[in-house]
Amino acid sequence: MGALPAGEPWPLSNQLQSLRNSGSFHAYVHIPFCEVRCGYCDFNTYTSSELGEVKRSDFHNALINEIQFSKRVLGASGIETTPLQAVFFGGGTPSLMAADQISVVLAELQSVYGFDSDIEITLEANPESTTEGLLERLWEAGVNRISFGAQSFDPDVLRVLDRTHRPELLKPLIDSAKSIGFRTSLDLIYGAPGESIDSWKSTVERALSLGTEHISAYSLIVEEGTKLAKQVSRGELADVDEDLNAEKYEWASSEFAAHGLDWYEISNWGNPSIHNMAYWESRNWWGYGPGAHSHINGNRFWNRKHPLAHQKALEQGAPAIGWEAIDVQTHLVESVMLRLRTKQGFPKALLSELGVPAEKVAKYLALGQLKMDRDRIYISESGRLLADGIALDLVSSLAS
Repeated sequence: MGALPAGEPWPLSNQLQSLRNSGSFHAYVHIPFCEVRCGYCDFNTYTSSELGEVKRSDFHNALINEIQFSKRVLGASGIETTPLQAVFFGGGTPSLMAADQISVVLAELQSVYGFDSDIEITLEANPESTTEGLLERLWEAGVNRISFGAQSFDPDVLRVLDRTHRPELLKPLIDSAKSIGFRTSLDLIYGAPGESIDSWKSTVERALSLGTEHISAYSLIVEEGTKLAKQVSRGELADVDEDLNAEKYEWASSEFAAHGLDWYEISNWGNPSIHNMAYWESRNWWGYGPGAHSHINGNRFWNRKHPLAHQKALEQGAPAIGWEAIDVQTHLVESVMLRLRTKQGFPKALLSELGVPAEKVAKYLALGQLKMDRDRIYISESGRLLADGIALDLVSSLAS
């Protein structure tokens, strides 16, 4: 798992600066438990043998304590929040948590911050740890959106990724979720070693046949230190073929659109997730749980990664291990980098405020990789695969 970023120590006063109003308020809840760590995974996850004294059965108590901590910090800082617009249980494998635990965490969040009338409450679920009974209990707990980690419908690809579920589990689970009332989403990964274009096309077709409202599709990244990276370095598995991945992306995006799932962010199609857009638009969110990151009114901070270290720090009144104040220049640069990935792009005024040379923009407009109307700049269809590089080039000459 990657190292945490550098930063300043958490303020001893437990007070944050209010550098700018970042608008709506959201919560991310990190559930770090996994039965097995997948070979490609670089997320902050832990199997039972790695947890030390931490018990899954009472993990919700630490989350409740942290919600109370966030309330004290925001109160002491004089930062007012709006009712929560989205709560996202990510991981790890949140579907390993009991529905009763999810329920008490949501009750605490609602009691402390209130819920928007149209709140989106998402829980990530793995097929092998989800049942119709669990879905019913999660619905009763208040969850209204389920994101299933399918990754692939090819058993050979799943084996390469160390995924343990069977593809045929997805259809009955999604049918059950939809009949209960959930909004549903699927996560896919393309580019696994040995995955052919035909294999990927079959995965996309099977995913679309399930009729979810949303699909995320991510290009596999071979993260340093993972089992997969070691297999690639030893020559046991082929490295990622970026040209083939580009072909897979373009075909899938066209196929998603043909089935009524329009893109709204480079890796996401369908009914936009409020949670996802909060990240791309740099809204306010508090991240609860080990390794979780937060962004509040221009303050960015992150928790200790190991669940035991996080819980001990929480008991001592300071779960965050690092903090930084985001200055105006950094905020504008990050807005360009993040918003260019979205369909709505960003206001042209952002580039003027940053002093980006007009010829840089003109170059990408001429290449057809950017589009511009009277007020905004967007990424074009042909520029989507290059969006991060284009954004980086636009801001690369700016002084920090």
